[in-house]
Amino acid sequence: MKIREIIVVEGKDDTTAIKRAVDADTIETNGSAVNQATIEKVRRAQETRGVIIFTDPDFPGEKIRKTIAEKVPGCKHAFLPKEEALAKRGRGLGVEHAKPDAIREALKDAQVMHGTISEEISQEDLITAGLVGGEGSKERRIILGKLLKIGYTNGKQLHKRLMMFQISKQEFAEALAIVRQEEKDE
Repeated sequence: MKIREIIVVEGKDDTTAIKRAVDADTIETNGSAVNQATIEKVRRAQETRGVIIFTDPDFPGEKIRKTIAEKVPGCKHAFLPKEEALAKRGRGLGVEHAKPDAIREALKDAQVMHGTISEEISQEDLITAGLVGGEGSKERRIILGKLLKIGYTNGKQLHKRLMMFQISKQEFAEALAIVRQEEKDE
């Protein structure tokens, strides 16, 4: 699988994991304090080939994603579920630990966050759906994030991410129905 866009990752081990899974070029941020030189590389890559931001599913990874997205609009975002990013021995979390199939799946589902945001799903909808502030809401958000391919978010971030990815009421309702069915099956 050849990827046209340049993939932004956190470090060398992530690049190695990406190259095991796909034929692609990467830019490494080398930590969460993304410097101006790296931003310029990403900006140039976005102008010429496009960019996919593919960071670890943790706080530093989200910080890098947010920094780059703010400074270089129009990048695609790929998300890896936490369980796909766990080290074999349980020590560590990151893209470097993911299997090639999981990496390919995440890259295939990469999407652009839109700057002009329209609200189809309100904060009240999220509360009513049991995704914010109630018992089991975190678990529901984890499943919903996987189904919609928008990654895990806390309650506050979920509303913003649904808008940024322009998730429709229908997509949301269909994913929520699956979440509820999985709860019944447990």
